[in-house]
Amino acid sequence: MARFLGTTDFRHDGAERIGVLLVNSGTPDSTSTRDVRRFLRNLLSDPRVVELPRWLWLPLLHGVILRTRPMRSARKYRRVVTRDGLPLLTFSEALRRDLAHAMGRRVIAPLAIELGMLYSRPSIDAALMRLVEEGARRILVVPLFPQYCAVTTGAMHDQVGATLARLRWLPEVRYVNEYADHPAYIEALRDSIAQHWEQHGRTRHLLLSFHGIPAAYFRRGDPYYCKCQKSARLLADELGLAEGEWSVAFQSKFGPGRWLEPYTANALETLAARGIDSVTVACPGFPIDCLETLEEIAIEGRARFLAAGGRKFEYVPALNDRPGHVRLFGELIAQHTAGWTSAVALGATQPAPTASRAPRA
Repeated sequence: MARFLGTTDFRHDGAERIGVLLVNSGTPDSTSTRDVRRFLRNLLSDPRVVELPRWLWLPLLHGVILRTRPMRSARKYRRVVTRDGLPLLTFSEALRRDLAHAMGRRVIAPLAIELGMLYSRPSIDAALMRLVEEGARRILVVPLFPQYCAVTTGAMHDQVGATLARLRWLPEVRYVNEYADHPAYIEALRDSIAQHWEQHGRTRHLLLSFHGIPAAYFRRGDPYYCKCQKSARLLADELGLAEGEWSVAFQSKFGPGRWLEPYTANALETLAARGIDSVTVACPGFPIDCLETLEEIAIEGRARFLAAGGRKFEYVPALNDRPGHVRLFGELIAQHTAGWTSAVALGATQPAPTASRAPRA
């Protein structure tokens, strides 16, 4: 008769559940120069972010950029920090919490939702391991990046894969790669802008600002530029905007090379020079407010537009934890876990087997 060798404390009788991992880029642990430097080092060391040869890039990163940029960036972070902390983390966690509450009311199956960051805490590795420890044998990975891009979505795949490579008992994993044209996403954006106009007055022009990437990445086949244009076009149609009443631009350029154009800073100055004295800026590619929206757009962008002759500048906050944003992710989870939910719910109704341990040799 076959015998097991040794003993194990690994349990097979726990309740199975579906895990959901929400992924965002990350933010420093604090506004100190040291924490900002650590975050930038993690971000800029990723070959997905900077595709230069390592022998060329890493000496420049450690010898020049990380000696000068963290201090400047720390000053910017201090302009947007609140008593609750840096916005990207606090709003991402609020979204996770509200989503867990909303999905709990639907009672489709036992569900656990965790938040993981690409370049800061809580890490993707730690969040995934928490899901596994909570009994998640099926895990859905959902990016907080609406438009697919190798820089962000690709990095998400890399880091999830690195954690899974260490596991012996692998969960079944599905990925949401994007939701650039999902009806609930476009609807949530439309409602946020329409409500902002109701409260603050409509402007003559709507500028939709997306995070930029090097133009070379687009030439090599990254679909990000096209995804942004599609989201913008669908949103403009939903808002009933005519040609000339809206436009697209790209922000957050880094380094001397050419990035996707037009650049947001230049676009704001051009609009003012054309006599368009009131503008609304929304950032559909940033579902959560962060340094790039609150400092680069709402503060620096406003100052640039007014200095160029503009009269009224309105920034529409990111979707953050708005009900429409929660509803979007609820629909994405329901859509991409189809077939999982019924299986897990059925298993939850069965009596759990009696816990047992392998006999000692």
